[in-house]
Amino acid sequence: MRKLTDTILTMGKIAVMTRRVGKPVTPPAPARRLIILGNGPSLRQTIDENADLLAETETMAVNFAANTPEYFTLRPARYILTDPHFFEGAEKDPNVRRLWENLQKTSWEMTLHVPARRKIPALPANIKVQRYNMTPGEGLRWVCRRLYKLGMATPRPRNVLIAALMEAIRSGYEEIYLTGADHSWPHTLYVDGQNRVVSVQPHYYQDNKEELERVADVYSDRRMHDVLGNMAVAFRSYHQVRDYADWRGVKIYNATPESLIDAFERRPLPEKKAD
Repeated sequence: MRKLTDTILTMGKIAVMTRRVGKPVTPPAPARRLIILGNGPSLRQTIDENADLLAETETMAVNFAANTPEYFTLRPARYILTDPHFFEGAEKDPNVRRLWENLQKTSWEMTLHVPARRKIPALPANIKVQRYNMTPGEGLRWVCRRLYKLGMATPRPRNVLIAALMEAIRSGYEEIYLTGADHSWPHTLYVDGQNRVVSVQPHYYQDNKEELERVADVYSDRRMHDVLGNMAVAFRSYHQVRDYADWRGVKIYNATPESLIDAFERRPLPEKKAD
């Protein structure tokens, strides 16, 4: 009964939130493998040890990656943004302004994935824009699978990597490797002397003062049960992504050392092709 109710609620959300997104930008025929570059601290080691592999394999970058030197050396084939802050914070946040400035400096062919309902600045012609829906789809499994395939809904996208995985599947990749997905949030979560929840979210790059202050402000009125509840939703969503990937015949491998995600098979990145 609960799943039927959730299905009905999902259809109502789709009627209100979902937009037409068009056909996805598919990869070239030989490029059916994608490496997703999460921004967790372990990505630093992944980049240092696999530079040649990352150069010859299609990759997807996320969030503030364009504000790092590695963006212009790795030249990702795909880039995804999810958080509303990237579309609403340019006036007040210099990091967001710099992000869009760097995206506009992109000189290679790239697909930018953005939510269907968000407005974005003008971009160069070499960047294709692929829209996607963030409507949470829950309920009967067979209904959700078909809604996901149509691009009308998604497992709850509580973080950018959930959206990245779903977009990678929708785009036609058959083998997906997840890197930089440490998800070590529980290890860095604490409550200070004023009963404020503090969540330290380390990245492979050094966050500047403005970003640290922004994150602290976001958590200023959060309660521990809310923070832990959001984490639980994210980890559950990964299992829904795994179920959908299995149904579509897509392999997802977690190549992140010591990642807390338990939904995907652990496997290191493949070897670089022989010269």
